[in-house]
Amino acid sequence: MDDNIQISETTTSNIKKADKFESLSHWQLMKRRFFRHRLAVISLGILTLFYIVAIFAGFFAPFSTRARNVSLQTAPPQTINFFDEDGNFHLRPFIYGMERTLDMQTYQSVYEIDYEEKQKLYFFNRGEEYNLLGLFSTDIHLFGIEEDEMFYLMGADRLGRDLFSRIIHGSRISLSIGFVGVIISLILGLSLGGISAMFGGLADIVIQRIIEILLSLPRIPLWMALSASLPPGWSPIQVYFAITIILSLITWTNVARIARGKFLSLKDEDFVEAARAAGATEWYNIVHHLIPNFFSYVLVQLTLSIPAMIIGETALSFLGIGLRPPVVSWGVLLEQAQRMQIVAMHPWLLLPAIFVILTVLCFNFVGDGLRDAADPYSD
Repeated sequence: MDDNIQISETTTSNIKKADKFESLSHWQLMKRRFFRHRLAVISLGILTLFYIVAIFAGFFAPFSTRARNVSLQTAPPQTINFFDEDGNFHLRPFIYGMERTLDMQTYQSVYEIDYEEKQKLYFFNRGEEYNLLGLFSTDIHLFGIEEDEMFYLMGADRLGRDLFSRIIHGSRISLSIGFVGVIISLILGLSLGGISAMFGGLADIVIQRIIEILLSLPRIPLWMALSASLPPGWSPIQVYFAITIILSLITWTNVARIARGKFLSLKDEDFVEAARAAGATEWYNIVHHLIPNFFSYVLVQLTLSIPAMIIGETALSFLGIGLRPPVVSWGVLLEQAQRMQIVAMHPWLLLPAIFVILTVLCFNFVGDGLRDAADPYSD
């Protein structure tokens, strides 16, 4: 008897859970399933942090992209300390100074820690003036030192510029180029994929052949050829948008194929026929009925396309045919690490690559989470 009561209570509980599950919308089900993917949620948090830092780069970066100290060229990273050389604890963090000497055997600069010089770190410190979001000027930074001197948390480049600050400023270009390119890819993919499916005939044949040709071309050589054709006299803004368009012209093909397949599978469904019978036009059906039913799958594809665009920009800038100085991006920063001899002596010049790898991994994990969440009824 007790077993029957327990089974009845379990069945009732399952029915209630099923009713609650079915009462949720598709987007609510996606959200619920996505947040069960722990790795995707952690990756989304890291990406959110990266984009916040990129938006407020002037506040988080201690120095501008052009600030330098020629007496500390290729200086190694400095560590933040709470304990001094005698083991005494200091409540305020500090950084030891550096002394530069010349090795007479190798004629290379050698840096030694100057324990007599302590540079104290202060939060919300005043430093170089910058424009916050392009709205107003301020000189408040997240942290810095009182003295008007450079310090290097991630080392210095060959011109004595702070690599940590340049990585933060470079994130603006490297992280935004993916989103700008995705918007262009989304517009091209949905438009051409929809035309191909809804009109068929010659339009479908031409669009599909163009897609097949673009997919058959090797991406890196194609990017290199298109980037090399850019006029050398263009401004950094013109080059930025040109690189974005070049990357978008390759990635829209996958979105178009997904859109075409979904349009073909949904355009004859009962709810679409009912809308036609009620007098709805084809464009109304596309915007209000077809696209919302498969946009989650397109969103997954776009999320997985952003890393490809980031890698594409980094590769082109690394090879010197993409963005060029004075523009700062992660690829431009990595251009200094092309020679193995330089990397062997100054390995911190490869630190921008770590941020590229971490960003690409996070986007892939978020894409995996969205791909699982796009089908919330799978289990």
